[in-house]
Amino acid sequence: MAKEEVGKLRLRIPGGNATPAPPVGPALGQRGINIMEFCKAFNAATQDRKGEIVPVIITVYSDRSFTFELKQMSSADMIKKELGIEKGSGKPNKEKVGEIKRSQLRKLAEKKIVDMNTDDIEATIRMMEGTAKNMGVVVIDDEK
Repeated sequence: MAKEEVGKLRLRIPGGNATPAPPVGPALGQRGINIMEFCKAFNAATQDRKGEIVPVIITVYSDRSFTFELKQMSSADMIKKELGIEKGSGKPNKEKVGEIKRSQLRKLAEKKIVDMNTDDIEATIRMMEGTAKNMGVVVIDDEK
């Protein structure tokens, strides 16, 4: 018999660095999940992603067991990391914070496509272009 799913949690946790402290502990404790068991499993799964904020979807079952699914960083976080900037512009239409080439966006989109609602790389690139524009990052064409 299949386990009954009782809920899902979405958290953003530093890779390889989950601890019982907030936000992890309280969110899992409310659902009756063994917090240390989750932290050990998450840290082992994200050992290679230290320094990243890793989105995770945790599925909780009626017997207090759980499974989790790791996602890619958000598009905005990927762009910030690629450009080495701390944050986007507060006024993206007036103040620009950097430039990104389409080839760089393609590379990021190839990583991100697994989490998107499309399997078309060009559509993923266009979505990431929109994110970049909203951050105050100018998308430039590659020189040929």
